[in-house]
Amino acid sequence: MPSSKFTYAQQSGAPSPVVREEQIEYGFIGKLQNLKYEYRADIRDRASLERNFREKFEALNRVHLTDGEFARLLDEIVTPDVFTAARTLRERNAFTREDGTPLNYTLVNIKDWCKNTFEVVNQLRINTDNSHHRYDVLILINGVPCVQIELKTLGINPRRAMEQIVDYKNDPGNGYTKTLLSFLQLFIVSNRDSTYYFANNNARHFAFNADERFLPIYQFADEANKKITHLDSFAQTFLVKCTLGQTLSRYMVLVASEQKLLMMRPYQVYAVKAIVDCIHQNCGNGYIWHTTGSGKTLTSFKASTLLKDNPDIEKCLFVVDRKDLDRQTREEFNRFQEGCVEENTNTGALVRRLLSSDYADKVIVTTIQKLGLALDENSKRNKQQKTDGKASYKEQLEPLRDKRIVFIFDECHRSQFGENHKAIKEFFPKAQLFGFTGTPIFEANSSRTQIEDEQASLKTTQDLFQKQLHAYTITHAIEDANVLRFHVDYFKPEGKNPPKPGEALAKKAVIGAILAKHDVATAGRRFNAILATASIYDAIEYHSLFAELQKAKLLADPDFAPLNIACVFSPPAESDADVKQIQEDLPQEKEDNQVDPEGKKAALKAILAGYNARYATAHTIGEFDLYYQDVQKRIKDQQWPNADYPHAQKIDITIVVDMLLTGFDSKYLNTLYVDKNLKHHGLIQAFSRTNRVLNGTKPYGNILDFRQQQGAVDTAIALFSGEKTGEQAREIWLVDKAPAVIQKLDTAVQELADFMQSQGLACAPESVPNLKGDDARATFIKRFKEVQRLKIQLDQYTDLTQDNAAAIERILPAENLLGFRGAYLETAQRLKQQQAQQGKGGQEADGGAADVDQLDFEFVLFASAVIDYDYIMGLMSRFSQQAPGKQKMSREQLIGLIQADAKFMNERDDIAAYINTLKAGEGLSETAIRDGYTRFKKEKDSVELATIAAKHHLPAAALQAFVDGILQRMIFDGEQLSDLMAPLELGWKARAQAELALMAELHPLLTKRAQGRDISGLSAYEQ
Repeated sequence: MPSSKFTYAQQSGAPSPVVREEQIEYGFIGKLQNLKYEYRADIRDRASLERNFREKFEALNRVHLTDGEFARLLDEIVTPDVFTAARTLRERNAFTREDGTPLNYTLVNIKDWCKNTFEVVNQLRINTDNSHHRYDVLILINGVPCVQIELKTLGINPRRAMEQIVDYKNDPGNGYTKTLLSFLQLFIVSNRDSTYYFANNNARHFAFNADERFLPIYQFADEANKKITHLDSFAQTFLVKCTLGQTLSRYMVLVASEQKLLMMRPYQVYAVKAIVDCIHQNCGNGYIWHTTGSGKTLTSFKASTLLKDNPDIEKCLFVVDRKDLDRQTREEFNRFQEGCVEENTNTGALVRRLLSSDYADKVIVTTIQKLGLALDENSKRNKQQKTDGKASYKEQLEPLRDKRIVFIFDECHRSQFGENHKAIKEFFPKAQLFGFTGTPIFEANSSRTQIEDEQASLKTTQDLFQKQLHAYTITHAIEDANVLRFHVDYFKPEGKNPPKPGEALAKKAVIGAILAKHDVATAGRRFNAILATASIYDAIEYHSLFAELQKAKLLADPDFAPLNIACVFSPPAESDADVKQIQEDLPQEKEDNQVDPEGKKAALKAILAGYNARYATAHTIGEFDLYYQDVQKRIKDQQWPNADYPHAQKIDITIVVDMLLTGFDSKYLNTLYVDKNLKHHGLIQAFSRTNRVLNGTKPYGNILDFRQQQGAVDTAIALFSGEKTGEQAREIWLVDKAPAVIQKLDTAVQELADFMQSQGLACAPESVPNLKGDDARATFIKRFKEVQRLKIQLDQYTDLTQDNAAAIERILPAENLLGFRGAYLETAQRLKQQQAQQGKGGQEADGGAADVDQLDFEFVLFASAVIDYDYIMGLMSRFSQQAPGKQKMSREQLIGLIQADAKFMNERDDIAAYINTLKAGEGLSETAIRDGYTRFKKEKDSVELATIAAKHHLPAAALQAFVDGILQRMIFDGEQLSDLMAPLELGWKARAQAELALMAELHPLLTKRAQGRDISGLSAYEQ
């Protein structure tokens, strides 16, 4: 083995003015050597990689394997399943030796990852049956390849390296599935200036363009959330040997239910470390300020599970303040680790588990109410225990009084300010209390007081939890693109006497504005909305008025599609313990339900009856929680297009009072209508329901405020801005006003026009096919994508004036926009196929890649929510029913509409060809149009297949059956291909060539007919 003094020698040659990939690699390896990694120049292929692994394995496990045993060990541990490999790496495993004796082994030192050997290799080539890939830099931990670093020349987008890794992993027979590289946990990509990292995963969690849901990609940051992007600085902080060991062993979560590897974000890691250190040093309490939407549950889960192994801690309780959050948190914890926490059905079950010495009961998720009932000597349950001649729950818990117990409070700004918090502190004097909050209570937004030494002072989060341990504010999260910015429209009704800030408008005026703006706000109902009202009375009245006004609108306009309206508020609690728990954080609803409870119940029953009729459910007030869960599920399940989840099953607007305004997350909720006075943390919490990240079709969270609360918004932003001033935070939190975005659109369109003119072409859609060369086409893609992105942003502004709309139309006429969208899709499809082929062809030419290699294609930006398959069929029917020359839409416009929409990319030519067969005035119904299109497509497909069959001397019927079988099962079967070719009676070599020639033509046909779904086994024939 080479000594650790061996250093990596850069290839000699004339100095280059460009920082090349090998220079970056040379500097990076030198950096790792400074960090005491051992450079292994001798490991360049599979054999030397396995030989080194064997040496390390035998030394660690103090064993000498025979060649046969080692071959069998490799066979047992190498797996294409990333999740299984990740578990094998982190666990103690069993192996049976040739003499029958068992060997319990680990691949690395799992007790202390710092004590493993850390080595670096570069330019490793792995040759397997079907792939010959080269890997820039690998980090081996105890001989196991755990980290791969892909480097790019300065200036090349690191995303290209990410796509290359995805392409490599999708190659059949690749090194990631057939060799020790199956143990890779982490990928790092860098062009020296920009560095990103992401977890390895199985294919369904490891793709770039699957439905535009990308890999979770991370940039490293320091404790103050300052980005560390330069490769040297990244190595100095992230790749220190012990830090890397901790990242892999502690701060990656294996999500068993999804068979997925999850990286914790830097701020989550710092928060966990802060809590663990505080407990280790036994230095009091603390709170974590992590904004809503930043993944607090994962952070608290990891803190809890790390404490599970701390012998000084008796119990760790994760405390929530609502029953629905108890269930949600428990499900999340168990998602991260199966069977991690059990349900505490009642206070008795909670007490039993608190007293249990079972390791499985060390972490407990509970509501603060259950805990409070156990500690309250006068509670009904404790009195019942006494009546039954048993010790009260409080007496049973006495042995825990002097134990060290950790309490972690979720959203600690809520009910923890009450009596329960005080009771916990008094009963468990040695307890350490930690709080998570997205919106801390400061003096400015506190409504409670405490009396100390006869002086009143406001009760804040800091009063309760002593010190802030870590902060990751909404400002940080927006800058990191972990949550979205906000667009706030302060609705001003027309008239001489506009309402004052905080004053309510007439409800009919509010509903009129919502009906006028909803489709704009939600991108044609792609997303859904919440209407926040001031009281249960208001919610009931709104629900009734929506039904009345939509009915009238439908009578006046038969084309109006009514919105699906739901309404949810808690019923009078009376003796229902579940409802009482839910209402702990619903102050307005609790208060409203004191007055005319029977009237509230009757109204809620009527609302439930309407809901049951619409959605074919059977909810009752007696099981209110099930209704509440159903409403939440429909908001979360708003996936689009409607073909996946029919609009009839969706909720467009949910009317609420207090519910859903805290602790509820849905990527498909993008709009909040506000008809209640909000301030401070309540305002931020409510706004934050809208800003979960989805993709490019959701550029921001939309707020339409009917109470003129700009002052309250500005105050709240300033209060929760973190280190920024209120003015700086406003710039980060809020999207630009419409005129500023229109100016950006104007600039983007002008840049597109300048580019087209530089190519000697007019700035018109019909000029795009005349662009010469891939670099020019790539530039068009980049320029027009920016135009489309800004147009999508403006399309969801609810406050555009007529002048704004006119300016947008002047800058980019609607017809031009459609034409350019169609040209984009056609060009992007062509370049994407080319990019994929170049990726499969191996490494790039010296001096970097052409522009096409750096392109990110965002087809989701070009898929309209309004125009779907049904809509197109309806348009075709109307076209055929109108007399020639009198159509509202010409044949060309209809075709243009389809060609400009990404949803029809695989069918656009077929639909366009079918439209060309239709005759104006033919009078076809929508059913006739659908049937005609199905027939047209079948005939066209049959002709296409018959042509291929004739060319390859195969019976058309046999080829048709072969293709139908594949599309039915979505599985490509090589044996059936052999059966299809058998009648040709070719020798094995000639038959192999004939199969390849046939599949070269069938592959694109099958891919198109699969309409975006994967055909298992087909990738082996990709060109």
